[in-house]
Amino acid sequence: MVVRFCRSRSDGRRCTRPLDHPGLHRHRTIMWTDAGADAPHCPGSGEPGVPASLLPDGFPGGRALCPVCQRFISLADDGTLEPHETSDPTETDAEAERRREWFNTHGW
Repeated sequence: MVVRFCRSRSDGRRCTRPLDHPGLHRHRTIMWTDAGADAPHCPGSGEPGVPASLLPDGFPGGRALCPVCQRFISLADDGTLEPHETSDPTETDAEAERRREWFNTHGW
């Protein structure tokens, strides 16, 4: 089972509370409101990228690892990361599991 955490960020810090939690967001001792959260647009968008190493079954399929949000993102024709948000609410458990397997195989 994949545990889902809140998608809010503040100064790049991820909220460590469960998804859809009530109240303030928190990362260690830092707390913030929705109004004080970072915009959902990932600052890694448009940065240069290279296709990530593949698992034996071909995952992540030519996508690059974004160094900011740690997600696999498609590359534009010019080799930069496509515009994206820091999290994807439609991400499946299977995608999250594959990403975890990739990190366990190839490291951080």
